[in-house]
Amino acid sequence: MQLYNTLSAKERADLIEKAGLDRLTISFYTYAHLKNPQLVRNHLFIAWNELDVLGRIYVASEGINAQLSVAAPNFEAFKAHLDSVSLLNGIRLNIAIEQDNMSFLKLKVKVRRKIVADGLDDNAFDVTNKGVHVDAQQFNALIEDPDTVLVDMRNHYESEIGHFKNAVCPDVDTFRDSLDLIEEQLKDNKEDKKLVMYCTGGIRCEKASAYYKHKWFKQVYQLEGGIIEYTRQVRDRGLENKFLGKNFVFDERRAERISDDVIAVCHQCGSPCDTHINCANEGCHLLFIQCDSCAAQMDHCCSTECQEVIALPYEEQKKLRKGKTVSNKIFKKGRSEKLKYKSGCTP
Repeated sequence: MQLYNTLSAKERADLIEKAGLDRLTISFYTYAHLKNPQLVRNHLFIAWNELDVLGRIYVASEGINAQLSVAAPNFEAFKAHLDSVSLLNGIRLNIAIEQDNMSFLKLKVKVRRKIVADGLDDNAFDVTNKGVHVDAQQFNALIEDPDTVLVDMRNHYESEIGHFKNAVCPDVDTFRDSLDLIEEQLKDNKEDKKLVMYCTGGIRCEKASAYYKHKWFKQVYQLEGGIIEYTRQVRDRGLENKFLGKNFVFDERRAERISDDVIAVCHQCGSPCDTHINCANEGCHLLFIQCDSCAAQMDHCCSTECQEVIALPYEEQKKLRKGKTVSNKIFKKGRSEKLKYKSGCTP
């Protein structure tokens, strides 16, 4: 019985190419009490591996958080399997705005302590006492209200390339950091202001809205389904799109364009650009924004130091990486003393 991925990303990419089938990129989440997350994890892997599902799925005692892709001909079978699992029956699926057959190249189903790393003690407050969920039309009306404070609950490198107009975008590296920062900024407006939040697909706001209600915010709202569902509703209903730029995503696509606005700049030259890349030096791998001109000039590197490294023979590069960690650059995405320019919305 196979319980883990056995193919490399390259091998899987070759198989996807040969199959010639369109794939659908999907995300969903559910908060539920799971007594045996490992058993649930194994069940999902076996079933989804048979259906050629690829992606990154986290299972914890508090629920499931899934970002994945499935071959289009297998979608109905995949949906039937979801509906056969009681806690996933009828679950809302966020279908990606822009599709890419290579969005995921492995099936990874992992057991984690939490499905979102929020750093919160869930026993300290009622996580089911959440804010009011609003759809795209209600959201558009709310954010035009002068008594509304609109908050982007994502990290700095996400909001840098795209956000709703007039949003407060905390300059933070983690979801947990934003919770305290926003509470401090709005501590004098807990009763008179409407706190309206959004994130990519809604999962971060589920926990954040309950947290802020616990902190005595009286009027708490969250965008149902996040930016992904908002964009679908705006297009289906002919509503005004109030999102500017791209929606950052955590797969090989890196982002999907929501509007034609380019609101970020190249981190190296300052010209308009909203394309994230990872530094070509495997010992760095820093995520940053780079325009085509700088990419050509810098060989897709974040610095001349990294450019010098990738010019070395591969075995020499491996020796330089041995025993070193790049965790700071992984978790401080878009932050480096080598990068001269950075943009963002309201601090």
